[in-house]
Amino acid sequence: MKFKFIKYTYLWFFLSGLMMFVGIGAMIYNQSKYGTPLEYGIDFTGGSLMEFKFETETDRNALFDAIESVDPQTVSQITLTDEGTYVVQSKDINEDQLKAIETSVSDKLGKHELLRFNSIGPKIGDSLKKKAFAALGIACVAIVLYISYAFRKVPKRVSPWRFGICAIVALIHDIVTVVGVFAFMGYEVNSLFITALLTVLGFSVHDTIVVFDRIRENLQKQTRNDTFGDIADISLNQTMGRSINTSLATLFPLVALYLWGAPSLRVFIFALIVGITVGTYSSIFIASPLLTLWQERMRDR
Repeated sequence: MKFKFIKYTYLWFFLSGLMMFVGIGAMIYNQSKYGTPLEYGIDFTGGSLMEFKFETETDRNALFDAIESVDPQTVSQITLTDEGTYVVQSKDINEDQLKAIETSVSDKLGKHELLRFNSIGPKIGDSLKKKAFAALGIACVAIVLYISYAFRKVPKRVSPWRFGICAIVALIHDIVTVVGVFAFMGYEVNSLFITALLTVLGFSVHDTIVVFDRIRENLQKQTRNDTFGDIADISLNQTMGRSINTSLATLFPLVALYLWGAPSLRVFIFALIVGITVGTYSSIFIASPLLTLWQERMRDR
């Protein structure tokens, strides 16, 4: 029995709209309360990162107090790694401030080793943020052009540009949903997050192209009684099993890495898990139903 995907087009759109509404609402709330829609990392805001290793067991709060005693409101986050080291993210500090912090930490917490110290200025962070979002924009434009070219031999009654634009709408849905989840959860957004988004774009558009390619093949076999919606339903039923199996094969190791992998990569892995799940959903329930709705409305005119 074939499932009628297109029949429930507005249900899929409602569910997607609800997810996006929650995410955008979270960003608006964060903007009004904290002055920024997302929790940007030092990659984008500028700041410093220090990693301490102590000879004796140390409390996170004690480390926080030792650093803050030098310069209040310095620390933004302290993370304990699996190796027993502490990674401290702070506002941008210079060499003199770093020496003062090390002295304070030594006096209050004993001997330690500073394993690394990285500092990114506010201007560099702002430049990285602009370049990251520019990369997302360029990727989306390139995807539209590629899909439109790849589907140039589709039957003339269907414009290849519609395939590209519908794929981009699905990708925008994926990006907004993932960003919204991060805004809702309060997770930090950094350069690794942008890497995850670009990976999700590639995965999602690949899945969408597989469905669209099957639609193109089935259009060649279309009978007089078949509507575009019928062709889309046939194509989705033919490809749904492959899409789900591919996604699950990708998600299983990602979930394992999220549960037992390095804490420093946990947020990055979480972005991939959410993005691939949403990307699989949009390829099946957003891109093809949107293409069908657009095509059938143009036919009725």
